[in-house]
Amino acid sequence: MSDAYCSDCKRQTEVVFDHSAGDTVCSECGLVLESHSIDETSEWRTFANESGDNDPVRVGGPTNPLLADGGLSTVIAKPNGASGEFLSSSLGRWQNRGSNPDRGLILAFKTIATMSDRLGLVATIKDRANEIYKRVEDQKSSRGRNQDALLAACLYIACRQEDKPRTVKEICSVANGASKKEIGRAKEYIVKQLGLEKGQSVEMGTIHAGDFMVSYIYRHKILVTFFLVCSFY
Repeated sequence: MSDAYCSDCKRQTEVVFDHSAGDTVCSECGLVLESHSIDETSEWRTFANESGDNDPVRVGGPTNPLLADGGLSTVIAKPNGASGEFLSSSLGRWQNRGSNPDRGLILAFKTIATMSDRLGLVATIKDRANEIYKRVEDQKSSRGRNQDALLAACLYIACRQEDKPRTVKEICSVANGASKKEIGRAKEYIVKQLGLEKGQSVEMGTIHAGDFMVSYIYRHKILVTFFLVCSFY
């Protein structure tokens, strides 16, 4: 409970929040002090037949403007226990039969996120790589190409556009087996496709040797005092 001023009681009284109606009610006289309030907190209910997920929040993640439905599609989970086995498998089959144009994008974005995390990249680079991949995918011309190399190339280009370049060798180390040659070919393909899309060359950003030095120092935690000492000579 909390206190609020009640106009009928003419003083501060304890109030009760009615979650079902969204009303704030005076506990002494019953006056509705505020009606239809929105509870912005997460719904923390769990149910006995749910899976053993430690997170009881029953709300979804943030929307993604790059997905057709904003990333709000329903995912049918498979609960534990025999009682829900047949039901969940049946619903799961129907869900899989339904056309989900974002399924490939979701998997691609997850792969990009994994590569970004392994390289310690900021979210803006990951988002830029997602955007680049979405633009390429919209052209429906990447079928048959090495998807791991294509996603790695998107990340490589995103790093350069965000002025946080990484070498092809670094990108290759998290590219799920794609070779440097394959990533290089994918990069050229993306630049060509996006250049054709916009009618101009794709801005790749300018790489300076110092950019890679700063990146190396940051990742290996070399003391920057080395540069301060050098500046006196």
